[in-house]
Amino acid sequence: MRNLSKSKILAYLQCPKRLWLEVHRRTLLEDSAATKASYASGHQVGEIAQRLYDVEGDATLIDWEAEGFAAGFARTREAIQLGAPVFEAGFQAEGALSLADVLLPLEVGGERAWRMVEVKSSTSIKDYHLADAAVQSYVAKSAGVPLAGLALARVDSSWVYPGGGDYRGLLVEEDVTERALSREDEVRGWIESAHRTVAEPSEPERRTGKHCHEPYDCGFLKYCQSQEPQAEHPVDWLPRRSGKLKQHLAANGITEMRDVPDELLNATQQRVKTATLSGEPYFDREGAARALSRYTPPACFMDFETIMFAVPIWAGTRPYQQIPFQFSVHRMEQPGELGHYEFLDLSGNDPSEPFARALIAACGKQGPIFVYNAGFETARLRELAERFPEMADDLLALNERVVDLLPIAQTHYYHPSQKGSWSIKAVLPAMYPEEGYDQLDGVKDGGMAMEAYISAITEACPATKAALHRELLAYCEKDTYALLQITIKIMSAWKKSPRIG
Repeated sequence: MRNLSKSKILAYLQCPKRLWLEVHRRTLLEDSAATKASYASGHQVGEIAQRLYDVEGDATLIDWEAEGFAAGFARTREAIQLGAPVFEAGFQAEGALSLADVLLPLEVGGERAWRMVEVKSSTSIKDYHLADAAVQSYVAKSAGVPLAGLALARVDSSWVYPGGGDYRGLLVEEDVTERALSREDEVRGWIESAHRTVAEPSEPERRTGKHCHEPYDCGFLKYCQSQEPQAEHPVDWLPRRSGKLKQHLAANGITEMRDVPDELLNATQQRVKTATLSGEPYFDREGAARALSRYTPPACFMDFETIMFAVPIWAGTRPYQQIPFQFSVHRMEQPGELGHYEFLDLSGNDPSEPFARALIAACGKQGPIFVYNAGFETARLRELAERFPEMADDLLALNERVVDLLPIAQTHYYHPSQKGSWSIKAVLPAMYPEEGYDQLDGVKDGGMAMEAYISAITEACPATKAALHRELLAYCEKDTYALLQITIKIMSAWKKSPRIG
């Protein structure tokens, strides 16, 4: 019988079909950008954990990729005999195998025992982390390790990095010994069931659903969806589905929007259904114009790009804090008079202070500042004001001028091509079909912008860095161009404003 890794047992808990595909059809796996970013964060936090827990500098790290499984298990046994901390210690027993992030020696009753620490890059402990710990402890104990304690270490999002490579305080521990060890019978059942699933000659039958995203996004989702009948107008396009609506859809197997009873839909959902089935866009021109009627030029159109690190690299910042590194501002002094201002720092230094100074200058002192989903930009401005008190008044003054276009678009405009989304990347091509984001080279969304930024600040080749610089500038400018054009579409008073390329 083959041993199943802890990750495969947890995949079984999420969905037996996922486990079967991971073992038998792994080439179908397509991890999302968010999943890959999560893996990268986990790796970064794991490296810091090894530095923090290797207090005496005598720990053993098992390099499984370089050494292979046979040598890795042998090295684990040798390291345990030495009695020093072990990172990535490997154990196999009862048809399962696992790698412990941190194994620390203890003395209990005059005998050597071990405390295990599982390191998580998340900022809170979730139920699935406890299942993870239960499997980990079960395999280690079954392999003969005298386990005296088990803790989960998570990232403290309130901790502020002091700089200088000092990451003490990044991680906080929560003891889960009793909760993990009390589930041995449960874990044994998981392993047995997982093995039965793997032994099946064909993949289990299961329709896609919320389990495809809980607790993790499944990389086999596209494959599974391709095996199912495709609705012409999927119910997934209905925004903000309530629990009652979701329950009705699931209980009745409804996947097609036309089959959803109108009485279960709110006004926005009904608008989406009507426009989708008729193929006719909804545009309340008068209501939209009225919502913006009190705003006249001069006006700014503003967008930020940010980066966040699980392990902060700049002093004064927190884990997962959104740090602005770029902005684009289009400023209309009056109809027909348009300027563009931008900022992008790819030096690798903390861009926060120069970003704030440049933004204050770009936005001037008067007029509305249009954004899309204002909570994001206004939160960043408040954070900058806290970090740089000398600029706080000017930064908070910008917040007072912010006007959010998102709720106005949601209330007054919908095109069938939006497929239930009011993201700016859906609304712009709906209003102006020739102006989609597909025309951009390279960076086309916020996730790609983060990846490009990380690549650029570590890139040694000047030509490659220059190309990333151009792509980032073009992408951010496209966002504020979109804000401008959406506003022009809505406000008849600005119809004669020039289109820009």
